[in-house]
Amino acid sequence: MKKIQMVDLVSQYEKIKPQVQTAIHSILEKAQFINGPDVHEFKGELGSYLGAKHVIPCANGTDALQIAMMALGLKPGDEVITPSYTFIATTEVIGLLRLKPVFVDCEKDTFNISPKAIEAAITARTKAIVPVHLYGQSCDMEAIMKIAEKYDLKVIEDNAQAIGSDYTFSDGTVKKTGTIGDVGCTSFFPSKNLGCYGDGGAICTNDDDLAKQIEMVVNHGQSKRYYHDVIGCNSRLDTIQAAVLRIKLKELDRYIDARRKAAAFYDEQFKDVEGLTIPFRAANTKHVFHQYTLQLSDEIDRDALVAYLGEKDIPAMIYYPVPAHKQKMFASLETSSGILENTDWLTKRVFSLPMHTELEQDQLEYICKSVKEFIEK
Repeated sequence: MKKIQMVDLVSQYEKIKPQVQTAIHSILEKAQFINGPDVHEFKGELGSYLGAKHVIPCANGTDALQIAMMALGLKPGDEVITPSYTFIATTEVIGLLRLKPVFVDCEKDTFNISPKAIEAAITARTKAIVPVHLYGQSCDMEAIMKIAEKYDLKVIEDNAQAIGSDYTFSDGTVKKTGTIGDVGCTSFFPSKNLGCYGDGGAICTNDDDLAKQIEMVVNHGQSKRYYHDVIGCNSRLDTIQAAVLRIKLKELDRYIDARRKAAAFYDEQFKDVEGLTIPFRAANTKHVFHQYTLQLSDEIDRDALVAYLGEKDIPAMIYYPVPAHKQKMFASLETSSGILENTDWLTKRVFSLPMHTELEQDQLEYICKSVKEFIEK
């Protein structure tokens, strides 16, 4: 049995190695490192895959979120509703721009932001909502968009963990996550479902005017060279990363299928294990399993389980053990949070098993056997 990895990028690379090497060699020969042809081709290809009118690449997923908020014209003191149970980048950029993070609770089953909690947190200062499609499952976007329309709020989707996921509305309309709100932001960090071989990100929108504003912000606020209309930044996806992403985008649906197959095996093995709750799937979404995250009952010692798996050479991760509303970084900022019961419970009771495109049957069987051994002993 091969060594089990939390994410096995080496084995994934071996399957596309010739294409990657040819693409990178071509870029090196032409020395088109910045804004080369692959960047422009990737924009169109990703837009076609997502069904997004505009794709603006950038340097990373954190920049994508910051640039979206800048382009939407949010001002210091404006309130932005966000889940506390998320990677810190989602909320970090709110503080960086001196906006006010308003932390709200998530749903216990999906781990995603609660629409009821969103509506309860809205004030006269609220300007935007940031739903995070956590671990690969879409938020309840129909409910969130209705709230946004009712209160005239902007919606910035954090799609870093769910690229390729479908969301079906009650009328049968199907859209990809990241294309439903005013703007969608994603990361191409190497471990993501669509990852490059360095840092990278992208911003998607179907709004022509917003796209123009985003394009200025990512490029020093320029409307044309040396004419700077707004405060911007320098955030680019380099040509080599775009070339890698073009190759991997063609494989994305296959990658998603492999993740879902591994998740189905985990489900079958764990569905009747007392004390374990397998990931919930909303009926109208396609879970793409960036992570496979289990909930443990109070009777199971999570730290002891993770340590036991480590002794068996099985990596397991506890993601986001300290929710954003309890992080020291926000101590000096004006924030708001109510009682986040589900958030606080989940940070103490969840853990994630290896999840990637290259998991093999013997690895999956060994992982499941080891988890059950600990729980049932």
